[in-house]
Amino acid sequence: MADPEAYEVYAIRYCNRAGRDAKETFLTTAWSDPSHDFTADCSYYVWLVRNENRTVLVDTGFGRDELARRQQHAGGWWQPDYALSPAEGLARLGIDAASITDVIISHLHYDHAGTTEDFPAATFHLQEAEMRYATGRHMRRPGLRSAYAIEDVVRMIRHLYRGQVHFVDGDVEFAPGISLHLFGGHTPGIQAVRVLTRRGWVVLASDATHFYANVEGRAPYPIVFNVGDMLDGFDRLNELASTPSHIIPGHDPLVMDWYPPPSTALQGVAVRLDQEERRTL
Repeated sequence: MADPEAYEVYAIRYCNRAGRDAKETFLTTAWSDPSHDFTADCSYYVWLVRNENRTVLVDTGFGRDELARRQQHAGGWWQPDYALSPAEGLARLGIDAASITDVIISHLHYDHAGTTEDFPAATFHLQEAEMRYATGRHMRRPGLRSAYAIEDVVRMIRHLYRGQVHFVDGDVEFAPGISLHLFGGHTPGIQAVRVLTRRGWVVLASDATHFYANVEGRAPYPIVFNVGDMLDGFDRLNELASTPSHIIPGHDPLVMDWYPPPSTALQGVAVRLDQEERRTL
């Protein structure tokens, strides 16, 4: 095994939705007292991991077509602020989406596995358990399939037939200083990404914890396949990260407040997760 390498890590926010309340964030308010008064925006991210040897994207977000489809289906109440596509966000950092050769897909929900067509050179690294779930018998259940977009799943199958999908089984070393960890809970095949940075081991949790309040309050998120696995996952996040402040939730807007932007021009678009957290409460 090669010596681990340190990386720069960026969160790129491409969309934001205001006004989520406790019932959209916690399985039940009985899990955590703070949830009774909880309101927060829901931010949508992709994550960039890079050093002088490699550039890796974590997740591909969703595009404007899926935004329009979900707005129409919701009858107008779902109105997020879609600022830029994930590919456009990468371009703001000087990276051409067509040059990305490795994309880690945390899971296949619409807001994490869309826009894959913008990455024609990529190999997509996905837990086999996630593909099995997204194409298996549980998709008969509307409540379990609602967060999937069928076109994204079909597109991933097309990538598979083109030789662009690498299946992962459990916990693996992806590259020196990057490892993938199967969590389950939110979906049976969700994976988190552990990255070595100059400040220690950062864990890109994706939806293993949507918000800081979920993992810190041990309060499960309501879109869940297995509650026990989600609760166990909160413990595992803390085991994998150097400290609790090294855990990066999948949708928390506080990430944009607690980490510095790469430049003033990227304020509100991207932040550096390999730099120290500046938490304010």
